[in-house]
Amino acid sequence: MTTQSATTPPISRFPVPAIADLPEDLRQRVLEVQEKAGFVPNVFLALAHRPAECRAFFAYHDALMLKETGNLTKGDREMIVVATSGVNQCLYCVVAHGAILRIYEKKPLVADQVAVNYRKADIAPRQRAMLDFAMKVCEASHTVGDADFEALRAHGFDEEDAWDIAAITAFFGLSNRMANTISMRPNDEFYLMGRVARAK
Repeated sequence: MTTQSATTPPISRFPVPAIADLPEDLRQRVLEVQEKAGFVPNVFLALAHRPAECRAFFAYHDALMLKETGNLTKGDREMIVVATSGVNQCLYCVVAHGAILRIYEKKPLVADQVAVNYRKADIAPRQRAMLDFAMKVCEASHTVGDADFEALRAHGFDEEDAWDIAAITAFFGLSNRMANTISMRPNDEFYLMGRVARAK
């Protein structure tokens, strides 16, 4: 029933289904990710404990993170995840999305900087403005107002981009809280991704 073994720490405090036992659509998705990445990110197996919620989670994830319109790059989107997940103290999302951020930005140091203190990170002024907005949504969404949208506009973001920043922040707020609650463990593979050159 489970992919966890006695020799490795569990990836979740809840039961983790074996890939072979997943519903066909989820199994195919996991196998596709495994083919592409070379391993199965633990989030897929941990959330598959509840298949209907797992499908809904990844449908919204894909709508936000794979979107091809707007002024946010793939790196920008991952940066929002890492910065806000750092504030929410989510180990899984900081480590997993930090790896993706390093790869997209081609900067081996950026994820650590952004996770700890994006204001001191080696990022562009537009990205700092983007994270200022994301952090306000993350920590004090009830105070978001016209001035915050104006600050984004000054850096070339429109209102639809503001929606994207807020939606990514809010969605990963849910993800962070669930990952923390179920003690979701990051895959070891994530830690070195984007830090060292791949062997040729």
